[in-house]
Amino acid sequence: MSALIELCGPAAALMQPDINTDIIAPLVRRSDGQQPVGLRSRDELAQRLFGPWRYLPDGQANPDFVLNREPFRQARFLVAGSNFACGSSRETAATMLDAFGIRCIIAPSFGQIFYDNCFRNHMLPLVVEPATADRLAQKASSGAVFVLDMRGMTLSVPDEEPLAFTLPRFRQTMLVEGRDEVEVTLSRVSAIDAYQSRVGAVRPWELLRTLADPPLGS
Repeated sequence: MSALIELCGPAAALMQPDINTDIIAPLVRRSDGQQPVGLRSRDELAQRLFGPWRYLPDGQANPDFVLNREPFRQARFLVAGSNFACGSSRETAATMLDAFGIRCIIAPSFGQIFYDNCFRNHMLPLVVEPATADRLAQKASSGAVFVLDMRGMTLSVPDEEPLAFTLPRFRQTMLVEGRDEVEVTLSRVSAIDAYQSRVGAVRPWELLRTLADPPLGS
């Protein structure tokens, strides 16, 4: 997977609250009613994103939907309403956005499973205040270019001070280094061992079960 260090491009605004994963990543069934099996190409994932809103009943692109208009066909950011990606746990809600090219979603709140899936797919779900989301949506609708700096943890838009944000160091590392949870954990084996040694010296009962397990690197 690719690291997320910097991201630059247009942002699409989709400010309805409670947009669920059935809308973001709709299921597509065969004529016999069964869900097709097998991996999807990135092109197919991108094409299916927001299918119920992006396409008319005859299959033609809906010209009124934001991602079907320029410059938002090249959107790299999405500014959304509260509780974005609520509903079912399907990971394709994240992978379809990523396949389209959107790697940063900005909203006042997210469905928790989607929020976690974003980091696993090296995407940033950025939580902001509702008033900030509204202001950024106005900037997005004007075609402003957004710039994300994951090392400095700032989001910049024209004519405003950079918006600083914070993340747990573990999650920042996942994004900047393009690693998953297991890889980041294994890179910290020496620090984990040192912590266990310190705790074991003063509270050995806390580590009785942990020390019975095999070492992380084995």
